[in-house]
Amino acid sequence: MACGTGGNPDQFAPIPEGARKVFCVKFQREMEGLTEVPFEGHPLGQRIYDNVSKDAWKMWVEHMKMLMNEYRLNLGTKEAQEFLIQQMEQYFFGAGAALPPDFVAPRAK
Repeated sequence: MACGTGGNPDQFAPIPEGARKVFCVKFQREMEGLTEVPFEGHPLGQRIYDNVSKDAWKMWVEHMKMLMNEYRLNLGTKEAQEFLIQQMEQYFFGAGAALPPDFVAPRAK
């Protein structure tokens, strides 16, 4: 998935006054940042906090749900947690997270 695909860059609401701003790696523009560090204590969490907008994080959460369902991940296992962290790093800072091989997107309602 390319950075910021599928959306109009002007579709985002203006950054509220006093909100934390970041230059979002996903959308390549200044946007409202997260309010707290995800995965506190993990280096990737701080990197996301410093470089990912709230809107990009919401997109990741939806992508992560799809990965969890398609791969039937049990987040109680270290392997599943490590897999999601690798996918998250690729999603934000790499070539993008790949879709599962047999994934079929749901049809629009």
